[in-house]
Amino acid sequence: MRYLIPAEATEFSEEIKKSRFITYLQATQGIEQARAFWQQVKRRHPTARHHCWAAVAGRPNDSQQLGFSDDGEPPGTAGKPMLNSLLGSGIGEISAVVVRYYGGIQLGTGGLVRAYGNGVQQALKQLATKEKIERQDFALHCKYEQLNLVQQLIRQYDIEIRSQQFDQTIVLQLGISEEQLTAFRRLLNDRSGGSLQLTELR
Repeated sequence: MRYLIPAEATEFSEEIKKSRFITYLQATQGIEQARAFWQQVKRRHPTARHHCWAAVAGRPNDSQQLGFSDDGEPPGTAGKPMLNSLLGSGIGEISAVVVRYYGGIQLGTGGLVRAYGNGVQQALKQLATKEKIERQDFALHCKYEQLNLVQQLIRQYDIEIRSQQFDQTIVLQLGISEEQLTAFRRLLNDRSGGSLQLTELR
């Protein structure tokens, strides 16, 4: 599977009715990393009234890796609109923390929903991203005379060589994306008369 992830952290700041909102976006893998990022921002802004948080901490379509917190704002006015903005972007492995310094003027529930959701949307507009390709690990044993053929197929199918051992035979550890696996495996088998076989590594 391929999806976009943040290439670097970014922040966006704005003032709404004397309240200051600062949005931080950062790459996080898994909910634990997302929570650690939230704590890090809280330590950075100890005097802020609220530190609201949302994360799509895995693949964009993995509902097990979603999380959010209103951190004292009325329920549904902060974390959920922030999460909806992240989900709408289609970006994975990302967390948002919005810090609010209260300015003394109530925004109302609608105003809060707009402020938190829009802060994340504005930060996303300036976020640099890169593509992540999920790959499974496989081992491949080949003879020295087969190496040219193997290297040619590896280039053709955009496969990652994670490690190589040269002994009596060559052992390669390969990272292969799901979309390339079937075709690569079939061609390896066809071009080597069945002698080149992938072994999945757990």
